Amino acid sequence: MKSVRHSSEVLFKNFKHLEVKIEPEQNAVWLYFNSQPRSCYTLILLKELGKFQSILKHHDGELTSNNIQTKIEYCVITSRHPVFSFGGDLNYFVECIENNDRESLLEYAKYCIDAVYYSYIGRELDIITISLIHGNALGGGFEAALSSQVLIAERSAEMGLPEVLFDLFPGMGAYNLLSQRVSHVMAEKIMLSGRLYSADEFKDMGIIDIVVEDGQGVEAVNSFIHSNRNRLNSFKAIRRIREISNPIDYQELIDIGEIWVDTAFKVSAKDIRTMKRLVRSQQKHAGNDAGITAVH
Repeated sequence: MKSVRHSSEVLFKNFKHLEVKIEPEQNAVWLYFNSQPRSCYTLILLKELGKFQSILKHHDGELTSNNIQTKIEYCVITSRHPVFSFGGDLNYFVECIENNDRESLLEYAKYCIDAVYYSYIGRELDIITISLIHGNALGGGFEAALSSQVLIAERSAEMGLPEVLFDLFPGMGAYNLLSQRVSHVMAEKIMLSGRLYSADEFKDMGIIDIVVEDGQGVEAVNSFIHSNRNRLNSFKAIRRIREISNPIDYQELIDIGEIWVDTAFKVSAKDIRTMKRLVRSQQKHAGNDAGITAVH
């Protein structure tokens, strides 16, 4: 068993777009998005997220780093980029649309749904998931953040679902996940507005749990983990109650994903040009915290 765990650790180190860091003192694992050449959900990143989730499930929530075996109670997702994530890989979307490759785009959608769904349910391992948001979290990036049970954002962070601005919609769980935190009417309003919201705005709506000053995000996560040690069972129980009273169904997400794919193949030539322009903007501004809009 030790050799299997060790091989899993080596596999993590071989990831290209996902950095896995285990913190035994916190009983936590930190996942850092590090996609290249820009901060978006590449196929590589999505597949590596899937591999990580499978490894975590296979080992019943236990991971080993530097010969230390850790029972994981918290999983934190964040980013090595100055932004959390611009969202889906627009360049890949355009390629699929122009090549009329529905199968590949649907496969991409399913990878996204798996990442969101298994983050939401904690991979059935009773793990508390936390999103640490800085910079922009847009489209699919915001959906990924919403899949966590706890959302912590730095004050300058901007979040939103701008897909509607070029005739798409956030199709990998946004409606379902937002409806866990706000009314269906408000979820639709956010999706249809296409605008970006500040961390404080979303905190007032009940979407963001904690807002901290810029640069204090990691400290805020550590403080949350430390302060909740003595009420961990209560927190997990309330989470399970929410899942029972307002469940998210996997097949429902898949059905919505198929609608998203169908919608993508109906966008206009103008919208495709807009996607290409945004890809160029993301590439140009890669590595800085510019407010570039991207979608999922």
